[in-house]
Amino acid sequence: MVGRDMVGQVLVTGGASGLGAAVVHAVREAGGQPLVLDKAAPASDEAVDFESVDLSDTRAAERAVRDIAERNGGLRAVVTAAGTDACGKLVDVPAADWERVVLVNLLGTAAVVRAALPYLDGGGRVVTVASTLGIKAVSDATAYCASKFGVVGFTRALAAETAGRVGVTLLIPGGMKTKFFDGRAEQYRPPDDSKLNPPEHVADAILFALRQPAGCEVRELVVAHEEEGSWP
Repeated sequence: MVGRDMVGQVLVTGGASGLGAAVVHAVREAGGQPLVLDKAAPASDEAVDFESVDLSDTRAAERAVRDIAERNGGLRAVVTAAGTDACGKLVDVPAADWERVVLVNLLGTAAVVRAALPYLDGGGRVVTVASTLGIKAVSDATAYCASKFGVVGFTRALAAETAGRVGVTLLIPGGMKTKFFDGRAEQYRPPDDSKLNPPEHVADAILFALRQPAGCEVRELVVAHEEEGSWP
């Protein structure tokens, strides 16, 4: 049973890269069965079941959850690691790009969890991935902050709503050494000497939450490099 011995199906959004890929690998190493929702397929060395879906299409995301769950005999946990960004001043970021960030990060998260809950009720777990920018706002990140502040509120409300039936953990990670920052303008990329966590360390924290004994929940986790600039 996932959350106890990690033998079970763990659905990971954004599982083809970054933190999601690190979670997929960690779940496999722990004896679980990772299942992936992403626009891109996971690396060929990660032999996992996969559904291609754009999480900005929330109805498609719900269908993808149901399809992959039914194909694999249900779900025991969900980790919503998918995320995107559109940096810049509010007046400079095209409206469609701004709204896509909220669609993927917040509404996509809610859609996946909504579709997964019937499979999780009675002992499953959810780990949502927010950000230190979900509790600390900065300039030129209105879309990302709005979406991640939303994930924080959504997750806290979900934990209250499902208490005693579904375990819910809010993960608040600092910056990580992934390709998330690739392709950005120079001012929106971390400097080369930035203190960032490897995603594998954050994936270990997620497994810690999933492995809690019955009746015990890690409700919120802040995981950051000891010199993380966005925390506290």
